[in-house]
Amino acid sequence: MAELVLSAFLGVLFEKLASAALKNIASYKGVDYEIKKWQRSLKQIQAVLADASRKEITNESVKQWLNDLQHLAYDIDDILDDLATEAMQREFTHDSEAITSKVRKLIPTCCTNFTKSSSMHAKLDKITTKLQDLVEEKATLGLSVEGETKKKNKNRELQTSVVDASSIVGRQVEEEALVRQLLADEPCDQNFSIVPIVGMGGVGKTTLATLLYNNQQVTDHFELKAWVCVSDEFDSFDISKVIFESVAQENKKFEDFNLLQVALRDQLRGKRFLLVLDDVWSESYEDWKTLVGPFHTCAPGSKVVITTRKEQLLNKLGYNHLNQLKCLSHDDAMSLFALHALGANKFNSHLSLKSHGEGIVKKCDGLPLALISLGRSLRTKQDEDSWREVLESEVWMSKDDVVVPALRLSYGDLSARLKQLFAYCSLFPKDFMFDKEELVLLWAAEGFLHQSTPIDSTKERLGGECFNELLSRSFFQPAPNNESFFVMHDLINDLATSVASDFFVRLENDKKKNIRKEMLEMYRHMSFARERYVTYKKFETFKIAKSLRTFLATSVGVEKSRQDFYLSSKILIDLLPELQMLRVLSLSGFCISEVPQTIGSLRHLRYLNLSRTKVTHLPENVCNLYNLETLIVCGCRCLGKLPNNFLKLKNLRHLDIRDTPLFNQMPFGIYELKSLQTLSKIVIGGQRGFEITKLKEFKNLCGKICIEGLDKVQNAIHVREANFSQKRLGELEVVWSDEPYDSRNEMLEKEVLNELEPRNDKLIQLIIRSYGGLEFPDWVGNPSFLHLKHVSLRDCKRCTSLPPLGQLPLLKELCIEGLYEVEAVGLEFLGTSQGLCFHH
Repeated sequence: MAELVLSAFLGVLFEKLASAALKNIASYKGVDYEIKKWQRSLKQIQAVLADASRKEITNESVKQWLNDLQHLAYDIDDILDDLATEAMQREFTHDSEAITSKVRKLIPTCCTNFTKSSSMHAKLDKITTKLQDLVEEKATLGLSVEGETKKKNKNRELQTSVVDASSIVGRQVEEEALVRQLLADEPCDQNFSIVPIVGMGGVGKTTLATLLYNNQQVTDHFELKAWVCVSDEFDSFDISKVIFESVAQENKKFEDFNLLQVALRDQLRGKRFLLVLDDVWSESYEDWKTLVGPFHTCAPGSKVVITTRKEQLLNKLGYNHLNQLKCLSHDDAMSLFALHALGANKFNSHLSLKSHGEGIVKKCDGLPLALISLGRSLRTKQDEDSWREVLESEVWMSKDDVVVPALRLSYGDLSARLKQLFAYCSLFPKDFMFDKEELVLLWAAEGFLHQSTPIDSTKERLGGECFNELLSRSFFQPAPNNESFFVMHDLINDLATSVASDFFVRLENDKKKNIRKEMLEMYRHMSFARERYVTYKKFETFKIAKSLRTFLATSVGVEKSRQDFYLSSKILIDLLPELQMLRVLSLSGFCISEVPQTIGSLRHLRYLNLSRTKVTHLPENVCNLYNLETLIVCGCRCLGKLPNNFLKLKNLRHLDIRDTPLFNQMPFGIYELKSLQTLSKIVIGGQRGFEITKLKEFKNLCGKICIEGLDKVQNAIHVREANFSQKRLGELEVVWSDEPYDSRNEMLEKEVLNELEPRNDKLIQLIIRSYGGLEFPDWVGNPSFLHLKHVSLRDCKRCTSLPPLGQLPLLKELCIEGLYEVEAVGLEFLGTSQGLCFHH
């Protein structure tokens, strides 16, 4: 469905073509005519997009026309970005004394460069010719202008997709039977037995397992519980580590698999244990035997729930007569569909829609994922025409066996922008753990969140809203057992891959993808899965992929911290300089010790992720990346400093430098970067003497912040000037030094901590380390922090009492270490919070 990117893309192109900077360039001889011609042609094409989108389902020629148009739109955008970047570069580097106005600074440099470039003229002519060909071809294809489509009814809010028992229909019988099986002490030749849940994709295996896992009877029955999403790769070490962390409630590092299994065995010894292994694909009996070695010490009656589409492993374990989880009955399917489409489990108040609903439900064939997805797409539509249009859609005639037609219809109901954002997710492998904030930064870097909106709205906020809408429509789901991440169902991932077509390619380790030369020249976005050794040969052919915008390293599930990944230096030195149109470059997680100078030539780059690499510094010419918006170097434990000319990165919005122990001084002039929203680590003092008052310059600062060196603050008034009370922080970590307490002023430190109070409507995590006051200020533990879930107090060795953290309404996890002067914990500390994880 090539229309997915075009509608959103063309809107951005029209804005760029009409911009003042481009008009100045166009005023130069000959260019004005070309630009205006592009605008006219694109407007003619835009008028027939709706008709083309409908016809491409059954007409291959229309589909090819849309693909050609999309590639051309990318080419136009590349040229416009080239010109805008050249203007920006000249603006930053031109001798300011020779410039008397901003207009004179902008126009001559661009136009001079433009007129000297015969290759640029050739590109313009080529685009103009192609555009005219496409305009003529649209008539040949019979594409026509359609009337304006009826606006969606936005009065009814889309509901959240968080799974809860009340939203699950038709599984009561299965749940009751499985609960009985879990609670029964059935005889077996080992202390644990297997409870299988087998069925096709989208039938609700994981949902049913979630019901069991959270069932109160089940929770009361088992002493220990763990949930692991296994997926394609059955890695016994990783699975065992997740189980250990769940039952031991600690994150302990194990270099040796045997030590991990011994520790897990000791944790399980004599305890009745419930384990859910979700989405198992492995057929290996040997892998299974390795994994379950420690389970033999658990108490009799322990259970392992396995959800899977494949029966082979279960057959090898002696389970030969398995009951497949069936699709829903027609009545239950109607109820589930109505629940998500109407907010009620019956059609009593919407009788005019019932016949259409019955037809749609019949076509979904009782598959819960399809019913939920399609139901949510109709949630804002209560008119018969919209429902009839879905029922009669030609998508139902699709012969695509991989993607359920109902899911295609749900996709078809997305706005152009959401289609574009969803297709981008095809770059990520199945079972990938999505971090919402990181995905939004990638969307922004690709230019997908361009907007003409009021000044108080940001790309990041728009991206968050788009993600939430995809979540509400079940394109994303909260990750089981990890509230910080999200996942995509396998069928939804298949759908994203299906609609991404010619513009996206995902290289996977276990599959040899035959990529034709002409396709390489067309690809715009590429991702690859990390593996132990990534050789140059894997990417050698990509040297001709001159239009590539995305070079993205990914992984399945949670990162494997114990494993090193190596990237051929030839990729860095020979390949990357050839990819001059890159907007996104992620080399996260590789053992890279040096970043080549040539990275400074990637002037279109918006997103650079070098996190968890071994780099010690970045080359100075990184500061020539004038378009750079996001720089991520978190986890670079060898990084000692950032480039000296950092203040040239005027467009930088996000700088993540968490977990960089050798980084102890802020870059010179960083406070001049007014666009910064993320500055995750702030070092007070240092060789350059960064003052906390400088933080007042960052009016948009939000998200995660760690402030180190607070003992260097001489006066609490300086902290007040930083205006923390207005900063929308989600995570705040404040750190004093470990120097002897005799030389410290406990009253000053309390005043400083008091002035560090952030806004109470955003904070989720608070960490206080090495604080030297005798007591905590009143805001620490104040119940007005309604969303605060995680609190850690460490090495506050002078404190004699604890703050009333028990009053925090959502507190889930509390860690207290090194508060040696605290001798008693009174009832006022406990408040009403329940189920705290307490470490002293």
